[in-house]
Amino acid sequence: MNESKWQIVKGQKVTEGKVLLARQMREEMTPTEAMLWEHLRGNRLAGLKFRRQQVIDGFIADFYCHAAGLVVEVDGSIHNPAYDAERDRILGIRQLTILRITNEQVNDDIDSVLEQIVSTAQTQLRSPLSQRGTSARERGAEERGGERLLGEKLT
Repeated sequence: MNESKWQIVKGQKVTEGKVLLARQMREEMTPTEAMLWEHLRGNRLAGLKFRRQQVIDGFIADFYCHAAGLVVEVDGSIHNPAYDAERDRILGIRQLTILRITNEQVNDDIDSVLEQIVSTAQTQLRSPLSQRGTSARERGAEERGGERLLGEKLT
């Protein structure tokens, strides 16, 4: 299959192997990732559109909101700090914000996790850098969704 077909994020060439690995990871999410995904899927959280297991520059992000330039990583007990640092560096070049959340945070206090995600996303949506690469229509829709949640209690 032609590699240029697999361009999930604009301007990015993704190999078929990475697409297949991301698909497998979506099918085999950890219980903690699945719990968080139930709150993020279908624009449920403040109207923000998240993708799960998104390939970005050869790395697979747990959750990604393009409009806010936000990557949410759910960190379990097994980690490779050198790999994480390199991924953070590469994603930082794209001016993406990485929000790291532990399994324990998701399992013990999901409401605080969701509040942190919304707060970070709203900050990014207000930033001129986060608007690069999104259309005016996308920016308007995402900003309106974020404003709806300000002051509302998350459920």
